[in-house]
Amino acid sequence: MLLLIPAIVCVFLLKPLNAGAQEVEAGLPANDSVRIVLDSINWRTGQPPDTLQDITGKPQKKSSISSKVEYSATDSISLDLESQKVYLYRDADIKYEKIHQKAAFIEIDFNTNMLRARPLKDSLGKDYGKPEFIEGDQSFVSEEINYNFKSTKGLIKNVITREGEGYLHGEVVKKLEANVSNMRHGAYTTCNLDHPHFSIQFTKAKVIPNNKIVTGPAFLTIEDVPLPLVLPFGLFPNKRGQTSGVRIPTYGESANRGFYLENGGYYFGINDYMELYLLGDIYSRGSWALKPQFNYRKRYKFNGSFNFSYAINTEGIRETSSFKRNRDFRVAWNHSQDPRARPKSRFSANVNFVSSQYNKYNPTTTQDLLTNTFQSSISYQTALFRDKISFTSALSHSQNTSNKMVNLTLPSISVSANRFYPLRKPGKTTNLKWYDNISVNYSMSARNEVNVPDTMLFKPQMYDAFRNGMQHKIPVSSSVKILKYFTLSNTFDFTERWYSRSIAKSWVNDTLWSGENYKVGYIQTDTLDGFKAGRDFSFTSSLNTTLYGMLQFKKGPLRAIRHVARPSVSMSMRPDFGKSSFGYYREVQSDTLGNVQRYSVFGSGSDYAPLYGSPPDGRSGRVSFSIGNNLEMKVRSKSDTVTGMKKVMLIESFNIGTSYDLARDSLQWSVVNISARTTLFKKLQIQYSSIWDPYVISETGRRLNQFEWDKNRRLLRRDNTAWNFSLRYDFASGKKKSQAPRTAGTEEAQSELEQFQQNPQNYIDWNNPWNLGLTYNLNYTGRNLPATGTVKSEVVQTLGFNGDVSITSKWKFSMQSGWDFKLNKLAHTSVNVYRDLHCWEMRFNWIPIGYYKSWNFYIKVKASVLQDLKLNRKKDFRDN
Repeated sequence: MLLLIPAIVCVFLLKPLNAGAQEVEAGLPANDSVRIVLDSINWRTGQPPDTLQDITGKPQKKSSISSKVEYSATDSISLDLESQKVYLYRDADIKYEKIHQKAAFIEIDFNTNMLRARPLKDSLGKDYGKPEFIEGDQSFVSEEINYNFKSTKGLIKNVITREGEGYLHGEVVKKLEANVSNMRHGAYTTCNLDHPHFSIQFTKAKVIPNNKIVTGPAFLTIEDVPLPLVLPFGLFPNKRGQTSGVRIPTYGESANRGFYLENGGYYFGINDYMELYLLGDIYSRGSWALKPQFNYRKRYKFNGSFNFSYAINTEGIRETSSFKRNRDFRVAWNHSQDPRARPKSRFSANVNFVSSQYNKYNPTTTQDLLTNTFQSSISYQTALFRDKISFTSALSHSQNTSNKMVNLTLPSISVSANRFYPLRKPGKTTNLKWYDNISVNYSMSARNEVNVPDTMLFKPQMYDAFRNGMQHKIPVSSSVKILKYFTLSNTFDFTERWYSRSIAKSWVNDTLWSGENYKVGYIQTDTLDGFKAGRDFSFTSSLNTTLYGMLQFKKGPLRAIRHVARPSVSMSMRPDFGKSSFGYYREVQSDTLGNVQRYSVFGSGSDYAPLYGSPPDGRSGRVSFSIGNNLEMKVRSKSDTVTGMKKVMLIESFNIGTSYDLARDSLQWSVVNISARTTLFKKLQIQYSSIWDPYVISETGRRLNQFEWDKNRRLLRRDNTAWNFSLRYDFASGKKKSQAPRTAGTEEAQSELEQFQQNPQNYIDWNNPWNLGLTYNLNYTGRNLPATGTVKSEVVQTLGFNGDVSITSKWKFSMQSGWDFKLNKLAHTSVNVYRDLHCWEMRFNWIPIGYYKSWNFYIKVKASVLQDLKLNRKKDFRDN
């Protein structure tokens, strides 16, 4: 750390810069009778001097310097031959390999093998140019440096050197052999000021480079005030890279759990690529948790983390009815691959699997408290056969902690082939015939999934409930231009489904006890194991075009209105795959009267519902009509300096669609769907949808084969309507809001970015003095009730607001809340106060209302190396 290598002794070989004699400043040794001011070249050879023999004529030992030495001084560089000394005045600067020595004055004595660096005084008597020593990524500033380059020992006064995230201050430093240093009257701090806000003071210390710092009695001082926190000795790790050590727990008291120690354990710095935290919690009333965390990273390859938590949570008093004991767990795994590692394949993982009660007792963030749905995915994607085939395999999970249902997909596989043209000659791109545009695709998907309560996970019942299947799709399509303005598209779709199970139903003419009554006769469903395939196909033809309408104005700010309409007509045909010859559908007696019902052998509903459905029952010949519209205008704009105009969207989309089924003998027209969407003032989004029925409806809600026009003299009857208004508006102080730390290329900047991505709620944006965000949603649905002839209306409103204000340049206040219109009270509310204390920080978080009512206050050192130097007080929501 505090090292000057002997190479600097050879500074007398350096090529001097200044060619004029300068007066020696007061207090500096000088001998004008023997001083020789060197010119920039050797006066004998015309070359820079290489040894003292060039100057004195006496043979000297050849220099041991093997690398280039750079030096400079803004005043002068002189050599005293009688005393064998070299002087560098004002802004003296010496660079040799990794060593960089700077000072206002540097003196080298070859008789005593000593190097001396110290500051000078200006005209006002103030020191300037304190010696600064830099070697690699280590540096320090001191009042004076005295160094013996032969014995490699030295004495340094009032030194400040950086050690990782901290700074080491020493009044007197004695450098010994093997780069070991002894310090007297020193301090360790993470504050970067010359006079730090806080420090750990010690009387003496030994610094072993790349190992540790051992001190004598140490005590904490804040603003030069010693605190009664005294240790008999101090031990600070001083190793480069990963360093293992104890993680000090947070202590406190919980009303329901008792005294606790949280997040304590041990940190293992395995190597430069991996690290492991073994952490845990323990409470005096029986609760405990184990929380190991494994992080890994390989630059330009991949990075990720694996967290596992297992907790025993107790509530209430033992041996009473209020006592509860829950076993909870959480598994989290995140893995991301650098796109440059393997451009044609990618592996990623985002796993977040928790027990239903875990976040109730062990939440990590406020978002965990408010979330009841969790999802996971592990996927692998690659391209095969020269990028002609795409392959994807994934494992996924989703769960709802409210109803305790879990869905697992183990695994899902999809394969798709690129579109190819079987009738087109290779390389042909012009003069295409209609058959040249015929294309063929292929895709396959397979899944194996189960949907069970979390109490059945990994039990035999879960494996019996698995459903699986495979689906193949082969679409053959073509498109042809007609009269240059119309596009005719034709598609033939073939679908094949593979299942490993099927069902068979039979009528059992027996008495069955059902609840509190006897049931005479029932349908029995049997599951049959074995391969079963289902095939179907269909043909679709569509004709579409685009129509443009323009209304222009010669005067005024409004210059044009443009209407775009996209009408489309399509026809789809499908044979009846419910015929007995296909064997996909059967009939079974359904009651004692002999009535029958049809069912699919692949299952439906609660009868082992197939993953990819069944071939459709009944033939179809549907003709569909639709028209899409959008409306925009062009107005003058001062902000556009090129055209002077800007486009304003009035209606982003307005769609109308219906269909007519040629294969049905009644109720051939389907309902008419109308939808629209637009955005006003770039902030307010409006969506509208409605369903209109051309047929009369009975009081029970059943459609009758009678048109509304024939009975009520209206074309359509409104069935339901829905409106949605969504507003988001951000008020700011005028400065651009920062969303994340700058992504600089340094390790420190990368680490800061990762911390922001993992905990965005902890990021403080100082660029904006204040900002306020509002979100408002209004949903209206109206449904006609045929029995009463009235409309059932429902209105759902949500209002949310969040913002922050910088009270001063160091104080930040933020708040997040909303209004529950249904309960007429505030929604989840969070208040935060942050104070920047330079090398310290203070945070206060308060949730004043609701189930999660709590507060948390802490003040701590910012640097992670002293992260356990903090004061934490809180009242948890679990104590309410």
